[in-house]
Amino acid sequence: MAERHLGRKLAVIGAVAFAILVPAIQALTGWGQSAAEFSAGGDGTLRAAGYAFSIWSVIYAGLVAYAVYQVLPRRAEPALLDAVGWPSVVATLGCGLWIIASAADLDWASVAIILTSTGAATFALVRARNAGRGRSGWPRRLVVWPIGLLAGWLTAAAALNILTVLTAQGVIGPESARIAALAGVAGVALAALLSALAVRIATYGLAVGWGLAAVAVAESGSKPEVAFAAVTAAVLVLGLTVVLALRRPGALRA
Repeated sequence: MAERHLGRKLAVIGAVAFAILVPAIQALTGWGQSAAEFSAGGDGTLRAAGYAFSIWSVIYAGLVAYAVYQVLPRRAEPALLDAVGWPSVVATLGCGLWIIASAADLDWASVAIILTSTGAATFALVRARNAGRGRSGWPRRLVVWPIGLLAGWLTAAAALNILTVLTAQGVIGPESARIAALAGVAGVALAALLSALAVRIATYGLAVGWGLAAVAVAESGSKPEVAFAAVTAAVLVLGLTVVLALRRPGALRA
């Protein structure tokens, strides 16, 4: 039993370190194309304002806190850590692998990786909801809040990633860009609303709303209808998050 827990702890720490070190090494060495350059391939269809990606600094800081919590001698939520541990490893490893795939211009690999990471992070939150029901406090927040931010951001980013690849591959052309963009926003909204109901973590909705708001800012000039759809979707997702928080305080307190 102790060895199993040790393996999970080391895997979480290693995955977080990998997710943070890969983009840092790429930035220092200049290897491959940057994430921004990769994403630019879909700008003709759907964009997010550049400031949106600053959320990664918050996500990384949260993941570091979550990793450190693994090794504290007296952890208050062992059942929670067991529940989210391995799914969080898959989700976090995917962050580093996506950087590698995008740097190498592996279009469809990037899609497979981000969808896997999104699913794993969301699954971790569903398991967290069932582990230690009724409990709250900072020990629990150190676990579920960072994973909630990661899952929420990846939900929004996955749509951008898919549209980027389809645009770069020539599947989406200028004549269908607006329809594809609206479909992408609708897809994010539907996935986020369903996931928000399942996970009931406030940070999930905040991250999705942040991404959608950034889309609205970027597209307000060239595609006002897409910007309006993104704002509407953000309001719906954030509204549902607030309602869940008010109906079930644990959703806000985690």
